[in-house]
Amino acid sequence: MKVLPVAMAGVLVFLGGCSSVAQNIGGGEEEVTLTYARGTDTTPATDAMLAAFEEQNPNINVEVREMPPDSGAAHNQYVTLMSSGSPEIDIFASDVVWPAEFGQAGYVLPLDRLIERDNVDLDAHFPATIESGSLNGRQYALPSYTDAGILYYRTDIVEEPPETWDELGTMALDLQGEGGTSFGFATQASQYEGLVTTSMEYISAYGGQVINENQEVVVNSPEAIAGIEKMVEMMQSDYVPNNILNFQEIETENAFLEGNTVFARNWPYMLSTSTDPEISQVPDNVGITALPSGPEGNASSLGGWSTMINKSSEHIEESWELVKFLSSEEGQKIGALEGARAPTIESLYEDEEVTAANELFADPVFQETLDNAVARGNRNLSGGIRHYAD
Repeated sequence: MKVLPVAMAGVLVFLGGCSSVAQNIGGGEEEVTLTYARGTDTTPATDAMLAAFEEQNPNINVEVREMPPDSGAAHNQYVTLMSSGSPEIDIFASDVVWPAEFGQAGYVLPLDRLIERDNVDLDAHFPATIESGSLNGRQYALPSYTDAGILYYRTDIVEEPPETWDELGTMALDLQGEGGTSFGFATQASQYEGLVTTSMEYISAYGGQVINENQEVVVNSPEAIAGIEKMVEMMQSDYVPNNILNFQEIETENAFLEGNTVFARNWPYMLSTSTDPEISQVPDNVGITALPSGPEGNASSLGGWSTMINKSSEHIEESWELVKFLSSEEGQKIGALEGARAPTIESLYEDEEVTAANELFADPVFQETLDNAVARGNRNLSGGIRHYAD
């Protein structure tokens, strides 16, 4: 791994960028236009955040380049563009599993010197959201918002949710068929990124890893194997749908909204749809809790998005200002209020405006889940498991 040359290259780009554009930041004599690439946003959040940023930085204009909604397709476009050294995109929204790959490839700028210079408090964020943007001690991304898997259950069927995966299996088998259900448990088991996500939750709960701190492949450890075996056992059980290997988020969501399953593993967004009486068959019978535990506790795979700077950008300082804003308390609060995006800054969950915007933000179970989320994009997890999944 040639990490040192990549890091040195990033620092040289940073130093060169500072000398050429710093006077524009300070004097505001010349306007700069940044290109910010991200996927489709159907909420007002992006427009609201950029309007606030431009108001505070009158010499910086931001143009949004909309990327494909499929993160895999967007990823491939970014790789093609940045591997050629193109500066046409300055900063971009990054899935949590990309920073390690892009950092190692030398596509993005290391942010450590900028973070230190401007006293950015990384400890204000949930640890996993910071960890997902790092590789070998270098920080390549700052988080914008987060996500984590949770367990949904039917409150009219379940008195107390299960605390372990074994308990979930027993309850799913015993309770399927009650309340009009057809099966006991639904999750994402199709062969795509969602399977990577769910498998990490089992592996981590049983004490396993895919890549350890020494960059060694340890997916064949007894702990990792035990987690995978538990997942396989559940997917081959009689309490999941016969076509569970075709289930992605939408199939899991539909199964729960239609009242067909007792339990479902999905992302927080499903709370709003499952409690909507216009589209849900069980709007008054929805409970949420942390995912069940294994021998080493419970683990929820981290979702969400962060922001990175293209190493070839001609506007490093201005790009950094936007990255800082999008990850700041002010920027994340706008995202929470306008787009129902879960902040990565822990203190925002004590903000009354934020907790009033979405009932999930006020739920201590959800906050605990975020605090304990497992980062898929860090040096210990992402590289190895994405390789096997592909």
